[in-house]
Amino acid sequence: MSTSDTTPLTNPSDAHPRFAEALRELGLDVEVRRFPDATRTAVEAASAIGCELSQIVKSLIFEADGVPVLVLMDGSSRVDVERVRTELGAAKVKRAGADLVRETTGYAIGGVPPFGHRTRTRVLADRGLLVHTTVWAAAGTPHTVFPLAPARLVELAGGTPVDVREQTA
Repeated sequence: MSTSDTTPLTNPSDAHPRFAEALRELGLDVEVRRFPDATRTAVEAASAIGCELSQIVKSLIFEADGVPVLVLMDGSSRVDVERVRTELGAAKVKRAGADLVRETTGYAIGGVPPFGHRTRTRVLADRGLLVHTTVWAAAGTPHTVFPLAPARLVELAGGTPVDVREQTA
């Protein structure tokens, strides 16, 4: 029996081992879905899951004065770097490179979950995530995602709710 490219397989062990361990440590029993095709981008993830783009949680690493910071943003929005800079009181904020993302989180870009990272960082969570009942985030690989109530996700990530999305005209 074969599965189509859009049929998710459900198995908590599909999560990245570091993330699976974080789930165990937190006592979280969540459904981890694995997709045959990568869900590396928010658009790919929303399409595979069948949810709104804004229900996808992007876990993005920035450098604020050289210090890594995690920003949780909904999949339909972009981070306003100037608002992040102001929120943190930093002189300079920029997107982190792939090496710093992996060094800080233990995961590759496209699979970074909102918690369960190698290093503890400051976490900013855009308030736009909180309008949903359920959001979906990466489970440590570009092929895996999991659902969670957004307030719980922000709590587990140690996030501070802020307004850091780009404003549309």
